[in-house]
Amino acid sequence: MENLVKDFLKQKKFAVVGSFRNETKYAYKILKTLIKKGCEVYPVNPSCSDVDGVKCYKSVSEVPFNVDVVNVVTPPSVTETIMKECREKSIKRVWLQPGAENEAVIKFCHDNGINVIYGLCVMLEAL
Repeated sequence: MENLVKDFLKQKKFAVVGSFRNETKYAYKILKTLIKKGCEVYPVNPSCSDVDGVKCYKSVSEVPFNVDVVNVVTPPSVTETIMKECREKSIKRVWLQPGAENEAVIKFCHDNGINVIYGLCVMLEAL
């Protein structure tokens, strides 16, 4: 897992999927941390149009750019749909924040050639 973490954190284009309603939400904190590190970051949430002036996309499928990593901060039932979108877009790196994963999601990633990190918070690793 350590090598995966290092590989993921070297990447420069991230999609962050989750709630950005306020600064206390983990998706918001992750977005801001990755931007401060100099990454291109695309927020994804079907209910918002922008996050602090950064365009927010309704789904991973709608992000018009290639992304290196999708960071997911959603309930597992939502995560399953996001993983299917990642497969369709040929995204090969997914970081599931604690609570976003379940066995079915992890198995889906392994079965579809998606490198997956789970059980670790990107905030602890990226700082």
